[in-house]
Amino acid sequence: MKEGKEKITTIDEYIATHPEKTQVILQKLRAVIQKAAPEAEETINYAIPTFTLNGNLVHFAGYKNHIGFYPAPSAIKAFAQELSKYDGAKGSIQFPIDKPLPYPLITKMVKFRVKENTAKVVKKKPVKKAAKKK
Repeated sequence: MKEGKEKITTIDEYIATHPEKTQVILQKLRAVIQKAAPEAEETINYAIPTFTLNGNLVHFAGYKNHIGFYPAPSAIKAFAQELSKYDGAKGSIQFPIDKPLPYPLITKMVKFRVKENTAKVVKKKPVKKAAKKK
């Protein structure tokens, strides 16, 4: 880490490092995620804003020309057709900063991830064995 740079520990701190126009977009994106996953917790992972619920749920980040959204490869695959007009990779999407973000689609992806992470926890719960008679 460069000398003089403070480590960002909250989403508010992260958003404050961006130009005002980008801050507005990031705050709106944050609110959309919060509404779609009200039980999720906010943190900073990989130096970017992250929502967690039974593990990482989604991440987002601001860049000069786009907003990065990281809902995991499973969500990218599940919504591939709707995401086809955006640049991205296996686990990321790039929404152009000069166009409105597709908030209804983002909401669907976040809800998809909530179901996915919740299902993983349900599967992992150990089955209680019947008590043995003495």
